Amino acid sequence: MTAAVPSQPDMTPTAGMAALWEDAVLAAAATAVAPNTLGGVALRACPGPVRDTWLEAWREGLPPERPVRRIPLHIAESRLLGGLDLAATLRAGLPVSERGLLAECDGGFALLAMAERATRSTVAHLATALDRGELTLAREGVNGDVAARLALIALDEGQADDEALSPVLRDRLAFHLDLTPLSIRDLDASGFSAEAIAEARERYPRVMVNDDALEAICATAAMLGIDSLRACQFALACARAVAALSDREIVEASDLDAAARLVLAPRATRAPAPPPEENEEEEQPDESPPEPEPPEDDPADDSADDPENPDDDDQDHDEDSDGENDDDQPGQQPLEDRILEAATAAIPAALLASIESGLVQRSRGNSTSGRSGVQQRSNARGRPMGTMPGDPRSGARLSLIDTLRTAAPWQRLRRAEQDAAANAEGPGIIVRRSDFRVTRFRERTESTIIFAVDASGSAALHRLAEAKGAVELLLNDCYVRRDQVALIAFRGEVAEMLLPPTRSLVRAKRNLSALPGGGGTPLASAIDAAGELAVQIQRRGGTPSVVLLTDARANITRAGKPGRQQAFEEALAAAAVLRSYRVPTMVIDTSPRPHPNAAALARALDGRYLPLPHADAAMLRDSVQLASGR
Repeated sequence: MTAAVPSQPDMTPTAGMAALWEDAVLAAAATAVAPNTLGGVALRACPGPVRDTWLEAWREGLPPERPVRRIPLHIAESRLLGGLDLAATLRAGLPVSERGLLAECDGGFALLAMAERATRSTVAHLATALDRGELTLAREGVNGDVAARLALIALDEGQADDEALSPVLRDRLAFHLDLTPLSIRDLDASGFSAEAIAEARERYPRVMVNDDALEAICATAAMLGIDSLRACQFALACARAVAALSDREIVEASDLDAAARLVLAPRATRAPAPPPEENEEEEQPDESPPEPEPPEDDPADDSADDPENPDDDDQDHDEDSDGENDDDQPGQQPLEDRILEAATAAIPAALLASIESGLVQRSRGNSTSGRSGVQQRSNARGRPMGTMPGDPRSGARLSLIDTLRTAAPWQRLRRAEQDAAANAEGPGIIVRRSDFRVTRFRERTESTIIFAVDASGSAALHRLAEAKGAVELLLNDCYVRRDQVALIAFRGEVAEMLLPPTRSLVRAKRNLSALPGGGGTPLASAIDAAGELAVQIQRRGGTPSVVLLTDARANITRAGKPGRQQAFEEALAAAAVLRSYRVPTMVIDTSPRPHPNAAALARALDGRYLPLPHADAAMLRDSVQLASGR
């Protein structure tokens, strides 16, 4: 062994980077010791020398016979799972199967490139392999179970918070490493030798964990808000692997500390509650006068029984109680508290701040609304997502290889039928209509943001200028993403469509800058117009979202007559209808101070509410992007 297992890290900036790298190397070694028990590593790092150095350290600990296969991002399902070997099947006249990439990883590792962008199908198959250690195939005439006992190294190259590995895979991988803060200068040559890892691998099955350690790990996970039972299993497996790397067959407290840092800390969803101040509670009664002692004949009797040592029993009792109290001292603190401190100290500062502010996301990377549109199936364009039976004459694209794969197992039978019927030589490959396979595509629908801008007198007095500036900034972003925008203005008695869905940035800005202010607030008419436009976009296959910029002080009814109470009731009714369309909405309160009407409107829409008393156009733009998942 060339490196000792790191203890609880020093959190000074330089030492913190060194400790982060030491823990990353320790996780690589532990994964090499017990890959199938630990599942693997979710490695968040950009391509570069830091990630390459970690991968090299990990590979050095693997035995030469252990396979490692790289899974590309856009891998076909037939290559991932296996299926019919077309050439061999045509030669033999019988179905001949070929192994997929997951089956080739049996007993080894799979490297998932660009894991944050992996398709749901790939994620599902990997999760099945991690859970069961085998795959059940029923495709292309191949049926049966295929061994796929593997561990996974998921290479997460995401830059933004919404670009993250699927929670389905994250939950099944013991280690979540983030190497983005590290540079090449923070790395050192320390690590574990291949011989030390091989010895630890042989020692690992003999490493024992006592019940106290098990209870401490489970209690720590509960205090950190970790719901998954896999986390406790991974933490115990990690502690055993660390003990094996330290030439021990009994898990010690330092091993549990390392497991808490590596496994539990990255999964924390809440900060642990501070311990009660027991010293103050115990000292407070001492300030009051002591209660009177019992009658003095008790000590006299005791002294009569043992005149030489009258206070031995009391001293022994005091020593025992002192010894029990010593267990609560920092030097001999309970194992559960020690592990909790180690896990809390290892929580990254950004994650800890998010936890304390209540902004931690339990499942990242699942948002679909408001990006460049949701995905839908198509038979003409987009990303290929497999094949299905179909007729190429309908406009779908023929998948020749999959068509031949479907026809290949039937060639001997069809040729025998043809010879018996016509007694003549037919084509080399007999393809029938039921064999045709067409390619399915997945394309992203077009996103459209519908801006409904309050241009009434109250809005013009307060925040109309800032609202215009924010909409212009959002228009620029939509132009970059090639999204469409629509603009509805409401003032006076009706809502007016100033700009239908378009990508024309110049036209949108021109119509927006010419928007006058003044008049009543026909809020219900504006919500109706936004809802009708959203339905039209949905029918065309688009993905709409609605942003309402208003103070919600409705005073014009649908009939164009004044009346605050009726106008606001109609606005809430219109909001309920828009809510039923399941369109993402956001209400931006443009009042000088947050107005209850705007908050009530947001609740009726089941949308996000953003009061805007102290924001500028740029802040408004950022808030809209955050709400829509961009």
